[in-house]
Amino acid sequence: MKKYTSDNIRKLTRTGRVSYTVVIPKEMVKKLKWQERQKLQLKLRGKSVVVKDAK
Repeated sequence: MKKYTSDNIRKLTRTGRVSYTVVIPKEMVKKLKWQERQKLQLKLRGKSVVVKDAK
């Protein structure tokens, strides 16, 4: 399994008129035990975005 680090850099891709996409590495998704179409909560913290399970 490929190791991921905190310095992973991803591109922000426009997917519509009002939406953007960031690809999360498969290894991170597996480690977090997230699944396809799972609801996630986004929070803006200063100049960062925090993504977490919406449970």
